[in-house]
Amino acid sequence: MTDRDVHLPVAAQPTIDSIADYARTAENAGYDCAWLPETWGRDGVTVLSAMAERTETIDIGSSILNTYSRSPSLLGQTAASLQELSDGRFRLGLGPSGPVVIENWHGVEFGNPLKRTRETVEIVRQVLSGETVDYDGDDFQLSGFRLRCDPPDTTPPIEVTGMGPKAVELAGRFSDGWHGIMLTPEGMADRIEDIERGADLGDRDPDDVQVTAGVTCCVLDDPDEARALTRQHVAFYVGGMGTFYRDALERQGYDEATEIYDSWQEGDRERALELVDENILDDLCAAGDPETAREQLERYENVDGIDAIAVSFPRGADEEQIRQTMEAVAPES
Repeated sequence: MTDRDVHLPVAAQPTIDSIADYARTAENAGYDCAWLPETWGRDGVTVLSAMAERTETIDIGSSILNTYSRSPSLLGQTAASLQELSDGRFRLGLGPSGPVVIENWHGVEFGNPLKRTRETVEIVRQVLSGETVDYDGDDFQLSGFRLRCDPPDTTPPIEVTGMGPKAVELAGRFSDGWHGIMLTPEGMADRIEDIERGADLGDRDPDDVQVTAGVTCCVLDDPDEARALTRQHVAFYVGGMGTFYRDALERQGYDEATEIYDSWQEGDRERALELVDENILDDLCAAGDPETAREQLERYENVDGIDAIAVSFPRGADEEQIRQTMEAVAPES
């Protein structure tokens, strides 16, 4: 059975309490994990701590903490601390993010994201083992220190993001899980083949890699409004968040992705929105009335190899729209 997770919103949320309350709502609705992204608003660790203290059974996870703004050892310390605070419910989601955020917000050179992610995961594993960390990599050289508190009794899983074939293959080689976004069910199936190839190269069982498909969902009393919010979300990510999402769409056969990107970059937002047509929305998202959204989510659940669906929300959705959507596609609905 496919898990149903929720990817909590961070854009324009009024308080930390409101985000923690979403996690409680998700727990009561039967969701398996509440994932929290970290962008350029509240820091993820503080909010995850509040979520851990105000929930009891739902897993909590970072999706994602980027691999540039914190050292690998600090990420290991953070994972150990959140695992303790949550009584063993924490899942560490890591990824490189992208050059738009890393260079323009954090002021750090983006460098080689695949190498950075791999080395970070390897060091975090050493930290969480409780043994002395000795690591000689290209980006990091560490020696002589070990975690000063007891390591977690149960090591939290380390899950990574990645969009291109090589990044996903690498996830299959060394991670406990992989998160895919901006992918159709068919696109997810292609990337699962990359996971399987990577697992084979790492002499691992691909079933040991938890595969999570992030799907933008919006279910409202007015289905047209739900689709309009979702269309704006897709256009923003393809057009305004670097080239990763554009490239991911192009790999899946959507030639209009370049025009969406170019139109957004040139300031023609109206044209970019027009290019996100009904087919793209239906292929990538679950938006409209409840029946339509559930049917679109079922297409992902029917893909062999997907272990969880992470319900996410359009960036422009308000609190009531988020709660209505969360309820409409909850696992117990």
